[in-house]
Amino acid sequence: MSSQSPLTAATQLRQRLRPWAQFFNLSTFSLPISISDATYRINQNLRYFLPNYTLLILITLFLSLIYHPFSLIIFLVIFAGWVFLYFSRSADDPLTISNFEISDRIVLGFLGLVTLVALIFAKVWLNVVVSVVIGVVIVCLHGALRAPEEDLESPYGTLLSDVTSPQEEFTIV
Repeated sequence: MSSQSPLTAATQLRQRLRPWAQFFNLSTFSLPISISDATYRINQNLRYFLPNYTLLILITLFLSLIYHPFSLIIFLVIFAGWVFLYFSRSADDPLTISNFEISDRIVLGFLGLVTLVALIFAKVWLNVVVSVVIGVVIVCLHGALRAPEEDLESPYGTLLSDVTSPQEEFTIV
């Protein structure tokens, strides 16, 4: 990965994130009809909005550190690593180290682990745990309540079909 200017990194960050208007579109929110439907929605929305969800959890963590200036400085340094190693890369520009391509999931897990370890060693572990739990709850609520973007065939088949509005008229035989 070549070094990038902050302007280029900011542009790529905006390209990688899904539009916030689409993320908060109220017309796409509805209650799932079952737990299976909720887990399906969470799975699909996690795949579609992963950069947005990651940024949301990081913002939650940032807001929880406002009263801890030393930890906030550590977090800002680590956040710069997030921007350059995760957010500023496009999907077709994988991170390569010594001719090995590193998956986005590995980069995401590594950066998350570095963030948690650094902030725990800064003696704000309880603050970190609570803010990450709040962020994950927000992500799960959004993922479960938002209908998936693409109208894909459900892996559950017709088990999750809407039974309250039949499509056909039935006759008595």
